[in-house]
Amino acid sequence: MAELDEGLEAGGVPRVLTFGTPSVGEILAERYQLEEHIGNDSLGRQLYRGIDVILRRPVAVVTRYPGGESAKEMLAAAVAASRIVHPHLVGVYDAIDEGERAYVVREWVDGIALRDIVAQGPLDAGRSVAIAWAVTDAVAALHGTGMAHGNVHPGTVLVAHDGRVVLTDARADDRATPDTDIRSIGAILYCALTGYWPHAEAGTYSVPDGVRDESGALQSPRQVRSGVPAHLDSLIADLLNPEMPLPSAESLGAELASFGSLDEEEIAAEEQGGRTDFAAFDSASQSTTPPKPAGRKLAVGVVGLLVLALAGTLAAARVLGDPASPEASPPGASAPAGTTASQPAKPAGQPVEFKIDGSKVRIVDPQGDRTEVKDADKAVDGDANTVWKTERYPRADFGGKKAGMGIWIDLGEEKQVANVQVVLQTPGADGELRAGSQDLGSGKSQDAATVQGYPVVNARQGMGSTTVFTGPEQKTRYLLVWITKLPKESNSGGYRVAIGEITVRVQ
Repeated sequence: MAELDEGLEAGGVPRVLTFGTPSVGEILAERYQLEEHIGNDSLGRQLYRGIDVILRRPVAVVTRYPGGESAKEMLAAAVAASRIVHPHLVGVYDAIDEGERAYVVREWVDGIALRDIVAQGPLDAGRSVAIAWAVTDAVAALHGTGMAHGNVHPGTVLVAHDGRVVLTDARADDRATPDTDIRSIGAILYCALTGYWPHAEAGTYSVPDGVRDESGALQSPRQVRSGVPAHLDSLIADLLNPEMPLPSAESLGAELASFGSLDEEEIAAEEQGGRTDFAAFDSASQSTTPPKPAGRKLAVGVVGLLVLALAGTLAAARVLGDPASPEASPPGASAPAGTTASQPAKPAGQPVEFKIDGSKVRIVDPQGDRTEVKDADKAVDGDANTVWKTERYPRADFGGKKAGMGIWIDLGEEKQVANVQVVLQTPGADGELRAGSQDLGSGKSQDAATVQGYPVVNARQGMGSTTVFTGPEQKTRYLLVWITKLPKESNSGGYRVAIGEITVRVQ
């Protein structure tokens, strides 16, 4: 599978547990029906193509046995990645730990891994830069949140059949750093241009190791094949050289964008060679004077290549690939539906995160004693580690004392809400998204009127660690995330909900 294969420490027989493995046709969390078992990997995970039976959209379901501590890294990475909406990052819908098993639900991409594309032959410079730029754009978005991907390699870089490039399967461990991501992008360029992967420089992987001389030194792409521009060759050498300082993802993206905007004469001039001056790009990114926009050139020089030039490559890969081979990608993986190849700016129609004012949220608790109505701002402060939580109850129904509790949000003005994402410290709660047109005030009677007056947009039973509610069809100003059933805490035996973060995305 394109996004679920042996990873950077490949070798040996996959360590896959089959006890308790779900069967095709089973519905997980009363929502995700498994339609096809795609394959297993050496990390003990299984990948299924599935369908969200509520929203009727295809999904990828990644399962691991057992759940609990052994699935902690997988779930943590999924929760972290779910907070970022980006056209070149796979979207994450849900992350659920059931103890005996855990699974992550994410978007499905109809495409092919870079690994399988280059198996049919290396790509030209334009295609290679286009792919690397998209991966860099995705990595820059992750780094901007303080997260590193930690798993950039030819199996996690997917090219969809419409030309989109999607980066999947982020890791959340101590080895994931921005520097390893940047060095891996250099290796992605090397792989795209040569069909080889530099093991010593970027980690062991199933793609054959880079070509080396008698001393073991890696030969540059220009030494492996003709026609590689000297400037690009030098860029790759710098990125793979452990003695060279690495640029930021933003600086690398600027460098790749400038290469993509070169015309044929400028590319020919690059044959004179020269090292890459990342200091110039870093200085430019820190300057208070905005740089001249290169968006139009980038759209034609880089992203246009994805849609036009890669189409034939993908078609060839589908025809020539051996579907029986464990290294062959199926005709699908997971990625944002309905997005198109684009510049770093969000394309038209792409939901964007709305910054919630912490002073415009409050707790709704119509049947409570008002002791749990503080700290609502912690649920919208951008930090999932700071939480708003209820008291601990002896039963999931709030101990029989109340019908529910929730967090009310004022968007300041009417917005077209695309979705509302809720991150829970402990999964298993039942919840609803409600919306209204009036602020009815705070207090027990006012809270009761709010719950009664705000219709339910949609509801979820057994919410995962991360749950995405689809927004209302009409514009709205006021939202209510309403919890009707508490999850059980594993350490205390009691019941309480702790909301780490609520993210609202608008059109």
